[in-house]
Amino acid sequence: MKIFTPDYYKEFLCIAGACPDSCCKEWAVDVDPEAATYYRGLPGPLGDRLRSVLEDTQGGTVMVIENGRCPMWQTDGLCRIHAELGHEALCQTCRDFPRIKHDYGSFAELGLELSCPEAARLILAGSHQQSFTIADGEGDGDYDKDVMDILLRSRKMILSFLDTSSLPDPEAFAVVLLYAHGVQGQIDGGDEIAFEPMQCLADARRFSDAGNLDGLTTFFAGLEILTPDWANMLSGPKQACIYNKKLLHYFICRYWLQAVADYDLISRVKFSLAACILIGSLPGDFMRNAQLFSKEIENDPDNVEAILDGCYSIPALTDSNLLGLLLR
Repeated sequence: MKIFTPDYYKEFLCIAGACPDSCCKEWAVDVDPEAATYYRGLPGPLGDRLRSVLEDTQGGTVMVIENGRCPMWQTDGLCRIHAELGHEALCQTCRDFPRIKHDYGSFAELGLELSCPEAARLILAGSHQQSFTIADGEGDGDYDKDVMDILLRSRKMILSFLDTSSLPDPEAFAVVLLYAHGVQGQIDGGDEIAFEPMQCLADARRFSDAGNLDGLTTFFAGLEILTPDWANMLSGPKQACIYNKKLLHYFICRYWLQAVADYDLISRVKFSLAACILIGSLPGDFMRNAQLFSKEIENDPDNVEAILDGCYSIPALTDSNLLGLLLR
C-alpha cells in the first residue's frame, strides 16, 4: 500500500507547555476501550483520579472536562498521564492528535489537523509537496474506482493550478468552484471536460451576485460553538478578506477525495471556500483564526454535516453568494 504524506507532516513535534492553545482545553476526550480498561485498573492516586473522571456515554467513554480543560492537564501545560506513565500510556485520541489518516484501501493519505496551533503553523508555512512510502498490506478499496480516478485526476489538476496560477487569489478560488461543477458533472455520468481557467472565471463572473458576508457569519454563528472567543469573533467587526492559497490547498487535500463516499464534490468545495472566506475576513492573527475555525468546525462532526447539508439550502452558501464574495 502506498501512504502519501505532505512534506510538513514529518516536521510536526508537539510543543507541549509552550502551546498557545491546547488539545486538552474545551474538548471532552474520547477514550478507547483498551485505554479505559487500563486507566480504571491503575493503582494509586493517578488511578483514583482517572476513575473519578471517566464517564461512559452512549457513544463510548470520555474523560470529562473540568473548568474548561481535561482533568489530566497540569498547570505546566503537560499531561499527567504522559508525565507519570509515558507516551504509550495515552489513549488513542491523544496519541494520534493532530495526525489524521484517510484510508482508501488501496492507498492512504496522512495529514495534520489545522486545529492544533503547531500543525496550523506548518500547514500555512510549510511545503505541501507530497511524498509516499510503501507499507505492508494491499486492499482494493470499498469505493467506486472510476469516481476515485476522476477525483484523483481533478484534484491533481486543481492543486497544480493553485500552485502556478498568476490570477489574483480570489479569482483563482472562484475558478476552483466552477471547475468543481464540471468535475461533478463527470461524476454524475457526463463527459470529461477540459480545464479552461479563463472560461471558468468568465462563468464565475456571470453567476456571481453582490455577496453577503453577514449571511455567512450569521450561519456559522448558528452552529454549535465551543469557545467564547469564536462567538465573539463571529459577532464582531470584519475586515477585507485575506486569501491564503495554502489554506485552500489544505482543505482540498483533506476533503476532495471524500466525495467518493457519496458522489458529492460540490458541497465539499463550497465548504472549503466558505471556510477560506470566513477565516480571511476575521480580524486579528490569520493563523490563530484558522486554527480556531478548525477547532470549532472541523472537530465537530455535527457542524461539518450541517455545513455540507446547508450547501444546497442556505442562501449564504449558494454559488452566487460565494462567487460574489470572491469577486466583488
